[in-house]
Amino acid sequence: MINGFEFEDSGRKYTCTVEEREAAASDAWWWFGVTSDRQRYAPFRAVSGDTRNSVQTRILEYYGAVLARRAMHLPYRPR
Repeated sequence: MINGFEFEDSGRKYTCTVEEREAAASDAWWWFGVTSDRQRYAPFRAVSGDTRNSVQTRILEYYGAVLARRAMHLPYRPR
């Protein structure tokens, strides 16, 4: 399995790491952070077949969906 790495895309720097859950040492997840976002994300499990390219592709797809959801206009509903 590959270790953590960094990459840049569309002016954003992504920092990716594999971290194990405290409760289950065999359960590792890919975590990533983005320079323009204070939130960290753990969108999928780390598996033995992961490559830097496959992880980077999944992270960009995931974060693109996050940004699309944020950009949606939610109608104002007064209480």
